Amino acid sequence: MSDTRRSSTGGSGSGSGSSNPAGTSGSSVSESVARSKEVIGSAATEAMNSGASDFQSLRADLNSLKDTVTTFMSKAGNEAAKSARDVTSTMAGQVSGVASDLAGKGAEMASAATEQAKTFASELENMARRNPIGALAGAVLIGVLIGLMGRRN
Repeated sequence: MSDTRRSSTGGSGSGSGSSNPAGTSGSSVSESVARSKEVIGSAATEAMNSGASDFQSLRADLNSLKDTVTTFMSKAGNEAAKSARDVTSTMAGQVSGVASDLAGKGAEMASAATEQAKTFASELENMARRNPIGALAGAVLIGVLIGLMGRRN
């Protein structure tokens, strides 16, 4: 059985003249497995650290992007409000100008109508002074017409 063990552990099978005894070959495999575990563990640790570092970098980038978008939206909102105020102010100024022009023209028209009424009254007065009987006859005629219109209603 000792020969069988040697052949299963890497011996030559005959038991004579093997370069590595059975104990040495088993320990080198164990050492090799242990070193492999250490290398794999070290690689896994490095990968985890690298992943964590990448994750932190990504988190920082996303926070920076969030701040940038927030700032952009705030500025865009402020600019929109400013534009709306400017447009409103401009429109109010234009409406005020038009209303002022209309008021001025209305005042001019009222003044002109007042002047025409004064001129007409002055002409009637002059006509009545030149022909008083004709003025009385015209006043009577106007009175009769107003009386007739009052009866119909």
